[in-house]
Amino acid sequence: MTEYHSITDLTREFDVSTRTIRFYEDEGLIKPLRRGRTRLFRPSDRVLLKQILRGKRLGFSIAEIREIIEVYRASKGEEPQIRLMMARIQEKTAELEQKRRDIEETLAEMNAAEAQCITRLDEIGAAK
Repeated sequence: MTEYHSITDLTREFDVSTRTIRFYEDEGLIKPLRRGRTRLFRPSDRVLLKQILRGKRLGFSIAEIREIIEVYRASKGEEPQIRLMMARIQEKTAELEQKRRDIEETLAEMNAAEAQCITRLDEIGAAK
């Protein structure tokens, strides 16, 4: 017998709001069963929600998450989804590495500017 989860169960387990879960449902990422106004989440919906939240933590957009889910739903087996996920992870990693270089460069420029300010204050006799 399939065990169903309520929206409350999932909000507590994943520390998200009902609004968040409804948003993912509205986006078509999860599709719980309905009994009247009650949503019944299957174990597979729970796993999918876990993956969606992981994707968000990794910086994936809703469109990227949707693409990965659609590849999984359309393919036979996990290989195409895993390969797409690897490609997206590599892209995100490259973006983050570039941001790190940009931040390091900006910090170096700020440190140099601060050093110039300190030097100038010394020159005009207004040091700390």
